[in-house]
Amino acid sequence: MAVSQRRGRRIMMTDEERDAYLADQRTCRVATVGADGRPHVGALWFCWDGTSLWLYSITRSLRWSQLSHDPRLSVIIDDGVEYGELRGIELSGEAVFVGEAPRTGEPCPELTVPERLFAAKNFGMETMPHDGRHAWIRLTPDAVTSWDFGKLAGL
Repeated sequence: MAVSQRRGRRIMMTDEERDAYLADQRTCRVATVGADGRPHVGALWFCWDGTSLWLYSITRSLRWSQLSHDPRLSVIIDDGVEYGELRGIELSGEAVFVGEAPRTGEPCPELTVPERLFAAKNFGMETMPHDGRHAWIRLTPDAVTSWDFGKLAGL
């Protein structure tokens, strides 16, 4: 990752912990910015390939429209109920649309890995179903912040 966090180094996740956490989690909250400067936040399923977060979004959504005009994107994945269980990751950067929109399944080598990961994680399938309404957004973060409050118990 291009930028690492300065605060909270004691509770930040290692790269291995981050990758395992992102492989295990299913839902993220995606924040975009409208032309009027107002933020929009919505939940999406995702997959992580070790370098980039992949989002499969409806192309007629407010999120898609906002990213078409302003590619800035921030995503939070978090969980935990009790204070010592809280953990999460924030990824920020610019969104890139990949493949045809909407996605119909045309060959796209760049989507081979994310579609395999996403289908297995979210549908329990080997191949990605395409509905002609969704398309891919890739976020290769330029800033990553993580926390695992469970690490506080050992301090």
